[in-house]
Amino acid sequence: MSFSKKANEIFDRAVRDYHVTDCIDAAYDNPYQAGSLDAVLYDKCRVDAAQWHMEDVVRDPDVSLEEAIGLKRRIDRSNQVRTDMVEDIDTHFLSRYADVKPLPDATINTESPAWAIDRLSILALKIWHMREQAERADVSEEHRAKAEAKLAVLLEQRQDLSLAIDRLLADIEAGRKYMKVYRQMKLYNDPATNPALYGKK
Repeated sequence: MSFSKKANEIFDRAVRDYHVTDCIDAAYDNPYQAGSLDAVLYDKCRVDAAQWHMEDVVRDPDVSLEEAIGLKRRIDRSNQVRTDMVEDIDTHFLSRYADVKPLPDATINTESPAWAIDRLSILALKIWHMREQAERADVSEEHRAKAEAKLAVLLEQRQDLSLAIDRLLADIEAGRKYMKVYRQMKLYNDPATNPALYGKK
């Protein structure tokens, strides 16, 4: 089984499991072996799912200012968690391919494998929610038709991205590409680099 096929299965399962309760704060048991890449991918998509729904709630015009501020701060924390998890996934691939010697004409990709995989996780959420729109009984046929058309594009996008990820990993393994990971420098979460925070000292 290709990496992308396995990852898509894990992401689809994570999204499906999230919607059993459809609750941002619901506890859950990761069905994959602790410490495995599969477990990290599942947790990553669960974090994405919770944040997706926080983003929905914060856009509700009836949400109170206090709740909106609380959600925004939760979203910021969630973004940092997501970034850390993506970097953990890249660390896995750096370790996996540590002994590969790049060919003399090897090139670097525009993004690391994990950041492409991050987009695959988000696509699983987009596909779930667009399919939900395409199957709604309380909307017009026009609404459903538009959602169906968008769903088809998302499915094609997932197919293309999956192929690109598998080819990237194959190229890295063969030495045709090499990995170089730049850790994310998120200044806004650091009290030492966010002027709104350090300026208050």
